[in-house]
Amino acid sequence: MDRTVGNESGYQAIQSGGTLLVAMLCIALFASEASAQCTARDVLQKRLMFKPSPSANTPPILIKSAFAVPVWRTITVGTFANSFALINALDAAGCGIGGLAEEILARPAFSVGTTKTNVELFAVSAAELGFQTDTAPLADVYARARQLGFGLAAAEVAPQLRLQYFDQPMGEFVIGMEPIKTWKGEPVILTVANGGAGLVLIGRDGSADAEIPVASRFLFVRSNEPALAKAALGAR
Repeated sequence: MDRTVGNESGYQAIQSGGTLLVAMLCIALFASEASAQCTARDVLQKRLMFKPSPSANTPPILIKSAFAVPVWRTITVGTFANSFALINALDAAGCGIGGLAEEILARPAFSVGTTKTNVELFAVSAAELGFQTDTAPLADVYARARQLGFGLAAAEVAPQLRLQYFDQPMGEFVIGMEPIKTWKGEPVILTVANGGAGLVLIGRDGSADAEIPVASRFLFVRSNEPALAKAALGAR
């Protein structure tokens, strides 16, 4: 199977319609891959095993401090010797990798941890951070998150999450990691997505002025706890 997904924008289009048809086509395509975990067939099977995520129509609850936000998911990083081993694991699991994402994983700036470590992740939308417009500049989203006590996740988090999040709900796209520049110098951020045609890791514009829909969820870690406690007291 070709693990390179050529056009990331195609997966974002899937999010708005045509999911069932694409999923059925992919089931036939990947029917012979019994060991895969990321294919459309596996995604549909998991939908029968796991409870659906909360409705996107649920009004966002504004976050006043990262100190009060519950952990969304805990993953383990530092489990691969190098980025090539990580890419091979994504390939073996049948996870699609978009062209931009593949380029980022091959960049010298992308690195993997040398020590096995558990990382607590927080999935927060721009709307929950207080943005009320339809979209918000990426730099503003990150600045607001830092102000509330969140930190940006390391680049390794996104592909590791892809490998450890096989029950991702269909239609969910979560943005993770600090931007990394392509060979042409264009900043890219990685997105862990289930557009209906299987589980994928794709790249999107990571420039400071990139307009991000406020319903989009970002992956964050917490900053140091003492600073968070002080921020929480100040917010009362």
